[in-house]
Amino acid sequence: MSDEVFRAVARELGDGFPPENVLYPVNARLRASYPDGLTIADIIDVFLDDSAVGVRTALTSRLRQWDAESVETWVGSTVPQSPERRARIYDLLGLPVDAHAEMDAHFPREGGPVVIAAQQPWDPWYTSERRREHDFYWRAYKRVLADKNWDEATIGKLDIATTEVVHRLADPTRPEPYQSKGLVVGYVQSGKTANFSGVVAKAIDAGYRLVIVLTGTIEILRSQTQRRLDMELVGRQNISAGVDDDYANDEDWRDGNFLEHEIDPNKTNEIPAIRRLTTSTFDYKSLLAGLSALHFETVDHSLPLNDPKNLYPSNIRIAVVKKNVSSLKKLVADLKKVPTELDQIPALIIDDEADQASVNTIDPKKMKTEQIERTAINGQIAEILGLLKRAQYIGYTATPFANVFVDPEDSVNVFPSDFIVSLERPGPYMGGADFHDLDDLEDDDKTPANSNQKAYVRDLRAECDEDRSAEQLWALDSFVLTGAIKLFRESKGAKPYRHHTMLVHESVKQAEHDAVANDFKALWKSAGYSQAKSLSRLEKLWAEDFAVVSAARGSELANPSSFGDLEEFIGAAYDRISEGTSPVIVVNGAAEKDYKQDSLDFQERGVWKILVGGTKLSRGFTVEGLTITYYTRRTGQADTLMQMGRWFGFRPGYRDLVRLFIGRAVGGPAGADYDMYKAFEAIVRDEQEFRNELTRFSGVNEKGEPWVTPRDVPPMVFQQLPWLRPTARNKMFNADLVYRGMGGESFSFTMQPPRGDGSINARHFDAVTPLLKSLDEAGSFNFVDKDDVSRSFTARYGIVPAHVVLEAVDQFEWANGWDFGPHREALSTAIESGLLEDFAVLLPYPKTREPIEIKGWHEKLPIVNRKRQEREYRTGFTGTAVRERDAIEHIAGSPKKNGGPLAGALHRKTRGALILVFANDPAPRQLKRAQAGPVDSRDFATLFSYALPHAAEPLGRIGFRVKQSGTGAIVDAN
Repeated sequence: MSDEVFRAVARELGDGFPPENVLYPVNARLRASYPDGLTIADIIDVFLDDSAVGVRTALTSRLRQWDAESVETWVGSTVPQSPERRARIYDLLGLPVDAHAEMDAHFPREGGPVVIAAQQPWDPWYTSERRREHDFYWRAYKRVLADKNWDEATIGKLDIATTEVVHRLADPTRPEPYQSKGLVVGYVQSGKTANFSGVVAKAIDAGYRLVIVLTGTIEILRSQTQRRLDMELVGRQNISAGVDDDYANDEDWRDGNFLEHEIDPNKTNEIPAIRRLTTSTFDYKSLLAGLSALHFETVDHSLPLNDPKNLYPSNIRIAVVKKNVSSLKKLVADLKKVPTELDQIPALIIDDEADQASVNTIDPKKMKTEQIERTAINGQIAEILGLLKRAQYIGYTATPFANVFVDPEDSVNVFPSDFIVSLERPGPYMGGADFHDLDDLEDDDKTPANSNQKAYVRDLRAECDEDRSAEQLWALDSFVLTGAIKLFRESKGAKPYRHHTMLVHESVKQAEHDAVANDFKALWKSAGYSQAKSLSRLEKLWAEDFAVVSAARGSELANPSSFGDLEEFIGAAYDRISEGTSPVIVVNGAAEKDYKQDSLDFQERGVWKILVGGTKLSRGFTVEGLTITYYTRRTGQADTLMQMGRWFGFRPGYRDLVRLFIGRAVGGPAGADYDMYKAFEAIVRDEQEFRNELTRFSGVNEKGEPWVTPRDVPPMVFQQLPWLRPTARNKMFNADLVYRGMGGESFSFTMQPPRGDGSINARHFDAVTPLLKSLDEAGSFNFVDKDDVSRSFTARYGIVPAHVVLEAVDQFEWANGWDFGPHREALSTAIESGLLEDFAVLLPYPKTREPIEIKGWHEKLPIVNRKRQEREYRTGFTGTAVRERDAIEHIAGSPKKNGGPLAGALHRKTRGALILVFANDPAPRQLKRAQAGPVDSRDFATLFSYALPHAAEPLGRIGFRVKQSGTGAIVDAN
């Protein structure tokens, strides 16, 4: 096909328009050159032609938008991101059914954010037409992202995610006020600011005229957020129109890196200008005589501000305010004096780090009167919401547990009653899962190529001061060496590394920060980086660690072929870090005058420093260029611990250099030691389960009703460490999960009590012996591994009546704090209703491990290694047969899984499937005997996963009992 054809097809794939038959308009454009016209087969050939880059780019972008669309009438009854939606799109484009599969193969569905939402009390308003009519600030923000080298796909996904949020807000022009409240769940250091910046841009384009961004509780974070919004959204013209010159000394301002709008909003009536009520140097102050700054302009005084005639020409006010009682009180006081009627002002409140300080932590049972009592900051937020009837509240957090535990009956609280949006994990993001091996590799099999732990994690196990100094030097050497590697890469053409930082986080106490800072200052002087004596030490570290990991994880980057290539950059890195007053900067709540050191300002200058601190270096603050982390602090709340993971984030051009030095035996109460690496792994798994639950129950059922609403989310929050609660005790709202059934989807039951004397293991084995006696066949089953490669495994199998399986699992004992009851209720209900008659039970046989003789049992059985989590961190085991679950889900009728021909042959409509796994669990001194056999049943654990028949619960169902006002009703989420 010619370029003329490619251009004609691409023009029919315009941004923001619905899918329509593409053949007729293309032939109309090509009438002169192709008088006989193209066929639909020709159009499909163009779509699939790799050389038609413009067409493929445009079609990929449009399919992404159309797959996600949720308000346009053309979608019919199809659900976003579903196969039915894609088929609907192809039909509207005029593509025949026999072309759909090939189109899917070339243009796979990308997925999108997960949404849990209540039904909205209005018709869809944020349509593509509305978006096209008012998009000035969103288009400007997209240009900023493109200039930052965001690719089209990443910007497109942000477009979808932000639209998903904005369309769940109330129409700012609607006659009746409505407050929509939602929560956006991201990942720590994963770009949540980019998302809420996009939401703010679209919201002000849509008509919101007062934007209040609540940041964390410290000024350093508020200032960072203000600058980001000013630089990427507010823009130079709007900033210059004010009276403040807070960026006079800012390097990016001087270099012209702040957004320059295509049209000056201050010189046209067609585009609203943005007026800043706060600056990068000043939090909110009482406006006093400047109160007119909050007086909104109107064209027609006979109409309210929210009428479109007045709303769109009116300028925007934006305030970035930290969650400080004094600042919020000043804002509340000024709002009460605003000349414009408050119930006419469409306002948007963005609450960054929404689980910090915003929620009400007063126990309702302890309130002295029937009137709700509030903590100070929550009280101010509630008052703002009470004053601004058109205010929309959106909380942003990576640790949402406190927010979903808020009392949903508190009408002016921050409970996300309307929606929860769980953002996708960004592709280049380096998060919790990237530092752990969640697929349970055997330690002997781990290499830097296949093990995140081997690649990025270094253990701190010091038992004395001498050992501690040696570990600190190890981390410090790594900091200098990675700085040298960055400079080497710059010399080979890499983009300059403006920032290079090391974070030391050992304590929340300021006095201890001083001591740690002095330790590193002294170490810096004695390390000899400016002398030849350090080179042999650094060469050994490079050869044994960084050269190996970079070869495995950073082969596409410029890497030195020998240490000699690095030597000249060692001194240069040392000089960069030594510049200024000291190589160390203490970052905490103490007054700056208390320290003789450089200020921490990532905006004004490049920072190559060692940062020592606590709270100020967590909770939303981005540590730019963070490469080496030295972490040994313990805390008892999962959300607090996760927020300390500043080593999460985007690491362009140096991902392979990142190292986490973490305490494996950190002292705690009563002399107990705590392994912080395993603690992080447990909460990474808990967070993954929380997100998985949101995914399972997002969307609507066949009646068009939500499966679950935000009120139903609290029971989905997991806690697997006895000492590590999801959030502070005073933030947890009570609810009970009483029923959990998902047809065709497996669940692993690994949450067993500590081993003790092994008697529980013995009883569990006795419980499943009736199942083992039924395994009279053997065969091969398929599964797809993590690299999407189809593989097989061999298993013995048999068919067991469902009531026999129920009797077996009823004999199992479970860890404290975990309840099998909701699963049992679904299991017994399916049996009683006739939807579950039997189970196909599988016992996989590993290819590399011979079966072992079992004392008192007539045949050898396969015993595998699974990690039992230490009692103080996580009871139970890390998994069962993770990869082999494809087979039981296929047998149970899942339309998404393929366990091979045998799995298909075993499928029956009323058949579930179960996998048995026996995991090594010997007494500590008998590990060798347990591996070789004969083995006692006390020395291995019986684990299982099962899937109910898909037909028993095709849509999934969970049920809750809410502990509230004496009611014991079960709320079914069908």
